[in-house]
Amino acid sequence: MTILLEAEFPRTLDALVARFLAAPVARLDAWLFEDEAPRRAAERQLAAAGVQAKLRSAYKPLLHFFLEEAPPAGTVTVTLPAEDTAMRWRLEAYPLAGLYPAARFDFAAGITPLSYAVTMGQHTYPVFAPNRRRADHLGENTLSPCGWLRTWDAEGHPIEDGPLQTEAETLFAAGMQAVLGHAWPASQPYFTTLSLDADLPGIERPLPYHDEVLSTREALHEDFYFSILEALKQRAGLAAADRTLQPGQIVPDIRRFDGPARLRVTTSDQPPGEYILSGPATLEAADRPLTPPQIRQALERLGGEALLFRSVQGRPIHGRLIGGDAPAVVITAAQHANETSGVIGALRAANRLQAEGAGVFAVIPCDNPDGYALHHRLRAANPRHMHHAARYTALGDDLEVREAPPFHEKQARLDTVGRTGARLHINLHGYPAHEWTRPFSGYLPRGFELWTIPKGFFLIMRHAQGVAAQAEAFTLALADELASDPALRAHNETQLATWAAHAGEPGFLVRDCIPCMISEAARPGPDFTLITEYPDETISDAPFVLAHTTQMRATLAAVRLFREMIR
Repeated sequence: MTILLEAEFPRTLDALVARFLAAPVARLDAWLFEDEAPRRAAERQLAAAGVQAKLRSAYKPLLHFFLEEAPPAGTVTVTLPAEDTAMRWRLEAYPLAGLYPAARFDFAAGITPLSYAVTMGQHTYPVFAPNRRRADHLGENTLSPCGWLRTWDAEGHPIEDGPLQTEAETLFAAGMQAVLGHAWPASQPYFTTLSLDADLPGIERPLPYHDEVLSTREALHEDFYFSILEALKQRAGLAAADRTLQPGQIVPDIRRFDGPARLRVTTSDQPPGEYILSGPATLEAADRPLTPPQIRQALERLGGEALLFRSVQGRPIHGRLIGGDAPAVVITAAQHANETSGVIGALRAANRLQAEGAGVFAVIPCDNPDGYALHHRLRAANPRHMHHAARYTALGDDLEVREAPPFHEKQARLDTVGRTGARLHINLHGYPAHEWTRPFSGYLPRGFELWTIPKGFFLIMRHAQGVAAQAEAFTLALADELASDPALRAHNETQLATWAAHAGEPGFLVRDCIPCMISEAARPGPDFTLITEYPDETISDAPFVLAHTTQMRATLAAVRLFREMIR
């Protein structure tokens, strides 16, 4: 093991209270990356010393204004800050339209620097949005949320008004500097495991709308993971959107600690330790992800011919091939291993297809077992977080775009498609079930802006040249069938309405209530690749049951419609 950094950072809230208890001012306003309860406790401490303090959230200040100060009513006009783009600020206001469906939100172009203007009835409220320009890890000038401090004397004269460096911002910058300043080897992978273990306070606030939760610790995980990937891509001369870099496994593990923030950055030649959570009792009623042993056992019960491949870290990739006469179909899931509803959906569909004697099909329910094991480990401490560190393989790349041997995980689908001659690959995916942000390097997740807020379950069809008409007819027929489920319809209609309120008109086809994206793909493989996308990454209980039930229904309907089409 090599230690790149081991450091502690004072908690900004504690330092602020200590400073103004020792040297009181008449009034202060501060914006911090802190939950409401500790902010209110600090206000009471300062009030006892004669300091009139108002401590607000530096993260999503407009949303916190409505949550903590003035709930919306009627028509609410929100004039956006002048900086950056209107879309950034509209998305930062999410999920106001979902939280308060009785109110109507009208967003107007920005005119005032770093400030919203909220008009309700006869009253207009300024809502400060603390941000500052800074060069990020790629050298780009970004506008990022930050801490802020304002103070006044007894006569009401301002004393201070400017950014306040918080422990969250300092910790992120220190972690990035430790990684960027290290002398990495010339050849990939650069490490087996790069660990960023952080303990710090922050915001962790569930919201009463779908799976939404405000979490600065989750945001720190996301920012560390993708910022490090981007920086290492730049170092290797690759584009930011490239998914072929194989640096090794990057593992940010961010946990709550109500004291000084701590960060330890290390590299190791060993993979992360495993931690397997308990799994659900049955497939049909599974209210949380399956464990790896449960996936293997479900496949064994399915019967057919066993398929076995190996991951980068040596974990087995299990599959089953079921014989028959109808044209072959290959079903896979968990390419991105933090997307877990497809695993159960694939197995439930396989059981139905096998019982019905529905022809040749192969099922590989967990494409990426190394990422899946990491996801289980990270969920033990933070079950409501997205954990995109488990998205890619242990090499750090996306197995789908691996272009040269050794193929490792990709070998499973290559061999299975080649052996069966399947013309349809059903690839079950998920995506974030609540807002995805990177507040320490801008705000929206760079390269994934389309995925920053949920838009319901949707379909992606990638097809070969010459079959566009078939692909479109198949996808629209599938959407029609799926839209007949009242539970899925209600889910999608709500999320699409909130999407429209914050992101505007969708730039994609919506068939009834099912978004569909259809495109030609110039790549080898089956003529038709159907990708399902359910917002599943953090859900559990009844919403998770709906997710894997939808994945199953989509798989069964796709197999039937495909075989009808090619006959």
